[in-house]
Amino acid sequence: MRKVRIGIDVGGTFTDAVAIDNSTYEIIAQEKIPTTHKEGVAQGIITVLQNLMTKNNIAPEEIIFIAHGTTQATNALLEGDVATAGILAMGSGIKSDRVKKVSDIGNIPLAHGKELRTVFEFVETEDAESSAEEINHAIDRLKSNGAEVVVATEVFGVDDIANEKFVVDAARAKGLYATAGYEVSKLYGMKVRTRTAVVNGSLIPRMMETADMTESCVKQSGISSPLMIMRCDGGVMTVDEVRRRPILTMLSGLAAGVAGVLMYEKLSDGIFLESGGTSTDISVIKDGRVMVRYGEIGGHKMYLSSLDVRTIGVAGGSMIRVEDGKITDVGPRSAHIAGLPYEVFSPKLNNAHFETIAPKSGDDKVYAAITDENGNRVSLTLTGAANVLGVIPKYDYAYKENPESARAAWQVLGDVLGCSAEEAARQAMDIAAQKIWTIVDQLIKDYKLSKNIFCLVGGGGSCGVVVPYLGNQNQMTWKIVRNAPIISTIGVALAMIREVSERTVVDPTEQDIKAIRREVLEQIMKSGADESTVEIEIEIDKKSNTLRAVATGASEMKIGDANDKILMAEELQEIAAKSMNLPPEKVKEVAAVGKWHIFDGEDVKKILFFFPVTKHEVRVLDRNGVVTLQREGLGLVVTSKKNITDNFNMLIEETSSYDTIGESLPNLFAYFGEKQLNLSGMNERDQIISVLETELDLFPEDEQIILLAVKN
Repeated sequence: MRKVRIGIDVGGTFTDAVAIDNSTYEIIAQEKIPTTHKEGVAQGIITVLQNLMTKNNIAPEEIIFIAHGTTQATNALLEGDVATAGILAMGSGIKSDRVKKVSDIGNIPLAHGKELRTVFEFVETEDAESSAEEINHAIDRLKSNGAEVVVATEVFGVDDIANEKFVVDAARAKGLYATAGYEVSKLYGMKVRTRTAVVNGSLIPRMMETADMTESCVKQSGISSPLMIMRCDGGVMTVDEVRRRPILTMLSGLAAGVAGVLMYEKLSDGIFLESGGTSTDISVIKDGRVMVRYGEIGGHKMYLSSLDVRTIGVAGGSMIRVEDGKITDVGPRSAHIAGLPYEVFSPKLNNAHFETIAPKSGDDKVYAAITDENGNRVSLTLTGAANVLGVIPKYDYAYKENPESARAAWQVLGDVLGCSAEEAARQAMDIAAQKIWTIVDQLIKDYKLSKNIFCLVGGGGSCGVVVPYLGNQNQMTWKIVRNAPIISTIGVALAMIREVSERTVVDPTEQDIKAIRREVLEQIMKSGADESTVEIEIEIDKKSNTLRAVATGASEMKIGDANDKILMAEELQEIAAKSMNLPPEKVKEVAAVGKWHIFDGEDVKKILFFFPVTKHEVRVLDRNGVVTLQREGLGLVVTSKKNITDNFNMLIEETSSYDTIGESLPNLFAYFGEKQLNLSGMNERDQIISVLETELDLFPEDEQIILLAVKN
């Protein structure tokens, strides 16, 4: 029996579904319907799922994974469609005034002048049970003041959840939705944790209805696999987790596209641009991984890890701004917003004239449109400009073989500007490309991406409009991802389960590291991950005293990937050499275990033109040629599990530095089987050995391991 993965992506305009073969990752079928706003998001998900299964004879028992990504949480915040949150803060003694000040966060500004409204109560208590009557009165006051959800917060709730949990249970007993600071973050910082919990709570009522209805209908269709929901960091989680932490679904649509790209394209360093009709989302891939950062809402920091995605209002449907006989800008309004057809996909207009319009009430009347004598009107768009210039690849979704209607429309504008249609189109494309390039160039610098192996990758329906022109203009390697228009839906279907656990710990001990590792393993198992697929990475941020465990895993072990081409040694060597900007003969493979290949390259430079200095560049590649680490090397050792402690100590002795405060460890990585283990940031030998022993617990004594030391 075949095994099928289903992904559903709910966008603002369309809801897409795709069925993918779990063994080959080939697309079995796809469906698209208009997103059901009035009937509710859940109804659209159910309809598109039924269509996909019925039309393509997909049996319920064949489905081993089903997930959907949604913009519902994001849209709720953008539209201000959120519940009023009642904050119930607790504290005692001399800290009470401070607790009141940092936890009464007021209303949170959202987009378009909307606000998330909060009401506030404080209860002075050390033990919630002994103050039950007062807490219940406070909940009643919150409810009478308009609170639809109660948010419990206490200054040290991350250490002892009892009081916050008591409030949550009491509020739910009164028929109110409720959440608490401990449910969204284990980090200290009461103000940020309270703010994050408030946003989370405000989303619960709206998200609960959709989650309940969708899960129920999936079960009724006979699908036994649990429904998973896309997270903002590129992973998925169960519906139960959505009920507790709907905030994690924010920006999940943006995360889905880059998740699909990583599965399809095996990128090392690059920028992914997903272009639709109105906007382009720009995200970063470094060392084969997508970059993550804390999110913000209303200009305020949140304890919410999400992809580092920048969005700009330039895309295929972007309209052209014309003022005083010049093209002054492209976007942010699009033909979709104006309710106008694209000129390139419309019949040629005869006896047409140029005019400027205001797409929406309150907009400046500066957006270009072409109207004929019968009142037929089209929008000048970036897609039309790109087709006029012939820069869209012939296989692309936005390509028009004979763009005469676009050329005629752009010539009308050209007559106003005093130039040809092609020159007018080029001016618009240059403006759009420069706006996007400003962001891309800054991201390349911020993340120190390697220009030797860098690639611009395009996805979305209008990526062929933006990416080839941008890449060629800046002499960058570029490519359009396969199945670009539905890459987000594919990303949902192929998503991994991901969980993050964070704690504020100064100088974490071996016990701290083991405890957070167990915690995140339990979380990801609850989210449906197969334990045999789980990888856990421990991170220690000394600046913020944050101990972080990141777990990733699959819902079911994949049987293989037809898109994974295993490269020959010479091909891997060429990729490594290119990333170092060295000739292949100066680069050699120095170690290999499992899927991992370590390459070393000698780079000799002269200081003051006289003194030669040799630097060893190290690159770690997987079997498919993805560069997963680019650093200056200090040393490595190939060892077995049985001898790992002795060899580890030998490597540390050779690569550590010493100063007035003692030993300073290098950044360390371990490679074995299918796993890459990042041990950087740990400042004690015992911590590192403890993590290694835990990770290798189930491996045989003769398991081969590479320990790699690189410069900090």
